[in-house]
Amino acid sequence: DTSLVEVNSFSASVPISPSSMINQYKFEDGPELRDLFITVDDPESHITAIETFITYRVVTKTTRGEFDSSEYEVRRRYQDFLWLKSKLEEAHPTLIIPPLPEKFIMKGMVERFSDEFIETRRKALHKFLNRIADHPTLTFNEDFKIFLTAQAWELSSHKKQGPGLLSRMGQTVRAVASSVRGAVKNRPEMFTEMNNYMETFSQKITLLDKIAHRIYKEERDYFNEMKEYGPIHTLWSASEEDIADSLKGIASCIDRCCKATERRMAGLSEHLLPILHEYVLYSEILMGVLKRRDQIQGELDSKVDTLANKKTEKDLFSEEIGKLEDKVERANNALKADWDRWKQNMQWDMRSSFTNVAENNLRYYEECLATWESFLASQSVDLHVEEDSEDRP
Repeated sequence: DTSLVEVNSFSASVPISPSSMINQYKFEDGPELRDLFITVDDPESHITAIETFITYRVVTKTTRGEFDSSEYEVRRRYQDFLWLKSKLEEAHPTLIIPPLPEKFIMKGMVERFSDEFIETRRKALHKFLNRIADHPTLTFNEDFKIFLTAQAWELSSHKKQGPGLLSRMGQTVRAVASSVRGAVKNRPEMFTEMNNYMETFSQKITLLDKIAHRIYKEERDYFNEMKEYGPIHTLWSASEEDIADSLKGIASCIDRCCKATERRMAGLSEHLLPILHEYVLYSEILMGVLKRRDQIQGELDSKVDTLANKKTEKDLFSEEIGKLEDKVERANNALKADWDRWKQNMQWDMRSSFTNVAENNLRYYEECLATWESFLASQSVDLHVEEDSEDRP
């Protein structure tokens, strides 16, 4: 098991065979053990007098007894996913809820509502729902079930049944009180270690995310420049009869390398950029979870201090403290179990992602090298043929 301090370096030892390495880290249930399958597809644009938005088809297939049917098909918009995430956080404050893509996750790279933006979001929403489905606790959440099965009008009606004003005010007051109290006095050491881990992890993953985007931008600029070289050599060959074949050969090689570069860019955008950005969002989520755990701990500490300063009503306070102690214990156990699960999945995602990138890079360089070596070998053969013809009487 990886210790908490190992986040300071991502240079874990890699087995000779990447595929054998990945097989060692299998944390999600295999298909034969799963009983809930979710697909997000078929994005559809909707234009009204007020707004323009996209809905996605959510198809659910299940063998669970608590579902009335084995298959459901509904359409959901981004705001519905936001509602589900908020309900999960409300019901399970110390569990790690998977992140959703930001409203403008690709801002600055692609236009909103472009095919690329919509596909990027669709993949992220698909992963969001399947991470919930694979979670041992979240998968049985009632709001999650309603999200998967209710028709649009039913979901709209259910969403209106949110917490009352007094409940929301109570949550706000407790949050403000918790922030005023400052650091928790009796926080267990392991949660202090978690907090330190996440602070370092957040810095590392944010830096990796920035570097990956810079690499992708440089690769895209290189690709755009290289696309111009092939046609230039083809045009040049029309005015240089003696070396026309060689110039056309160079143009062909550039074209092949250009296509290889495009595939390499696709690999980065599919296997590396989304994973790194997802864990940037995870780092924010985990810091929030740790704060909520501290808030529960702070409520308990406050009651204990109040009891120590009061001579009367000890029985009443003792009962409240007992309930808070149980609440803290449940929160601690939930977070500890989810923490281990998240950390294992994070390690698997990082290793598989960087392995995919490394394998793509190897294929790219091998393909480009073979292309140019083949061209140079053909030029060498032609040169020998010409020399032999000149030596003949």
